[in-house]
Amino acid sequence: MSLVVEVVRSGFVESTHQVRMLTMDAAGEPVEAHGEVHVPASPRSAMKPLQAVGMLRAGLALDGELLALACASHSGEPYHVDGVRKILAGAGLSESALLCPEDYPNDRAATDYGRVYMNCSGKHAAMLATCVLNDWPLATYLEPAHPLQRTIRRTVEELTGERVAASGVDGCGAPLFFVSMVGVTRAFRALPLGEAGSYERRIFDAMRAHPEWTSGTIRPEAELMRALPGLMVKVGAEGFDAFVFEDGRAGAVKVEDGAQRARMPVTVAALRSLGLDSPELDPMARPPLMGGGRAVGELRVR
Repeated sequence: MSLVVEVVRSGFVESTHQVRMLTMDAAGEPVEAHGEVHVPASPRSAMKPLQAVGMLRAGLALDGELLALACASHSGEPYHVDGVRKILAGAGLSESALLCPEDYPNDRAATDYGRVYMNCSGKHAAMLATCVLNDWPLATYLEPAHPLQRTIRRTVEELTGERVAASGVDGCGAPLFFVSMVGVTRAFRALPLGEAGSYERRIFDAMRAHPEWTSGTIRPEAELMRALPGLMVKVGAEGFDAFVFEDGRAGAVKVEDGAQRARMPVTVAALRSLGLDSPELDPMARPPLMGGGRAVGELRVR
């Protein structure tokens, strides 16, 4: 049975969101499973750390904050944009090589617009840099048959322990792979459990050390990682989250109707099911519902 996130306004349950959730302990054994966690799901950008492992295997030479940016769904803040440009410049490329859509930064007051501001531009810049290193075609780097995308697909299947059930096109134009939540959680566990210096561990260490580079300075994913040292979290569109702790405790959540507002309360519930907790998580566990500029309700997991 799925979990339910209730949207409570003035004491009345105004809306509900059905949610799938899976958590595994440090040994990889299931702790909680709600909903159809074995059927294919669309992890969306939660797959970026796995895609980045594939790029490292193909020779991508990034570390630190720029490697974290390659895994990011960033906010288009100035340091994100500078980082994307640095990755491109290191490969001898300009922004014109990017094939992700044009977009605005998350800052509503910003008037900048372009491909470099799109939240997936770090991944795209890293993909292009990988192609340059391997002398692979640049104009077709998003095609499923491209050597880069075949390498990434093999990596995803290896880390998840599953064949990709279906493929499609993500919002940024890159190939999207459908796998189960069990597979995603299994793959995330491989990141911190990799040997020091391994591609998997490099991804984990970079994202942990630079949480703002994988999201933004005021994003809840960064707040979670700061609140729980040792935790790595990656958000995906349509209400998907995946996370792993340094000892291998891991999990994934999927809001069935894609509502992003329901994602964080159930992610906190998943973390707490594994004994991962902090007082700083309380506001994210039951985020307030506003009315007239004041809190008049909350979101809660039932």
